[in-house]
Amino acid sequence: MRLHILGICGTFMGGVAALARELGLPVEGSDANVYPPMSDQLRALGITLMQGYTAEHLQASPGREQPDLIVVGNAMTRGNPAIEYMLDQQLRYVSGPQWLGETLLAGREVLAVAGTHGKTTTTSLLAHLLESAGLAPGFLVGGVPGNFGISARLGGGKPFVIEADEYDSAFFDKRSKFVHYRPRIAILNNLEYDHADIFPDVAAIQRQFHHLVRTVPGNGRLIVNAHDERLAEVLAMGCWTPVESFGIGQGDWQAELIEADGSAFAVRRSGERLGEVRWPLLGNHSVMNALAALAAATAAGADPRALLPAFASFESVKRRMELVGDVAGVRVYDDFAHHPTAIATTLAGLRAKVGKARILVALEPRSNSMRLGAHAEGLAPSLADADGVVFLHRPELPWDAKRVTGALQGRGATVPSVDALVSSLRAQVRDGDHVVFMSNGGFENAPRRFVEALRS
Repeated sequence: MRLHILGICGTFMGGVAALARELGLPVEGSDANVYPPMSDQLRALGITLMQGYTAEHLQASPGREQPDLIVVGNAMTRGNPAIEYMLDQQLRYVSGPQWLGETLLAGREVLAVAGTHGKTTTTSLLAHLLESAGLAPGFLVGGVPGNFGISARLGGGKPFVIEADEYDSAFFDKRSKFVHYRPRIAILNNLEYDHADIFPDVAAIQRQFHHLVRTVPGNGRLIVNAHDERLAEVLAMGCWTPVESFGIGQGDWQAELIEADGSAFAVRRSGERLGEVRWPLLGNHSVMNALAALAAATAAGADPRALLPAFASFESVKRRMELVGDVAGVRVYDDFAHHPTAIATTLAGLRAKVGKARILVALEPRSNSMRLGAHAEGLAPSLADADGVVFLHRPELPWDAKRVTGALQGRGATVPSVDALVSSLRAQVRDGDHVVFMSNGGFENAPRRFVEALRS
């Protein structure tokens, strides 16, 4: 079964390609932009990569057979030359999530991690905990977990941990990706309005989450945020699976903060104190991710007390408050921020850690929802812990960023380019500052460019 993957250099589709190759299948793929690091990872696996989307990539050529099946990424649209050829020639095709669910996840014990925020970190942490318990899980993560150095693997055990995205599956399948995974254990981490390009309102997202709830069997487990009212509304639509809740001072699994920044906390289950966690992550949101992963690993058969020491060795995913430089007392972080809640909780954790030290934020509105202005009203309040904000307002942004910076009472400024952003930060930074770059895109390598500017 020769596969051709359209959109192969995306994090999810690249993971699908790696798993297919590990299964022993011939795999090739194409993308609009074939570039490192994903291109290097895939070529190292023996996967042929093609630049651009053309009909020729789906045809036989000397020394190369036509693919038997085309796996279509959700970035593909009608009008794309490869898609039009695929449809005209009636070639076999499937979405990435459907191929994954039918080919790889069937027969595995699937642990799915869903939620607006924290999916990648929680998925990585859950895989790490199961690995430390000797369960040798497979996984597919929307990033590169520090403890594994790869975004996907089959694993030698029965568990398979997957980041369960609510975004749609393909141009021909507008269901959320996660409905294809059929988990036995599912984490519902949180639920807020996002993905304004495909969801009209939060109720539409809740319906998709309920579709996921409907697929979890009665002998499985739902691990649910005890603080989230929208998730409670989802469960009220109907629930046929045992539920365990988690929260800070609330729920079946509870955390009691030992350090205000979340770097140390005690864990209780049903009132019984299990022990303490001391680890490198910060913020209440990280504590919530930890509780969810611990509850899910326990549902999969691990001993929760024995898991607690493993938190200390957890290495977070790249671009989750990743320290990329410490120059002359200025610490520079790269963070994958895409929503006001994520921005606020990340900065609150950093503020609890650094006290009165200055925090400067460089912000790029990169997600579809951000670019459409769906989160514009919530951005200024989310930046309350920042002492200064430089907002990248590219000319093509369809709304006025001064709606945000104007509400920051002199703490914010807009710039039209990354060069101007780096210069602006360089002019105002002082020894002892913490500078956080926030974007869910490449940000034109701005964090590392700023580190180099500091060094020069």
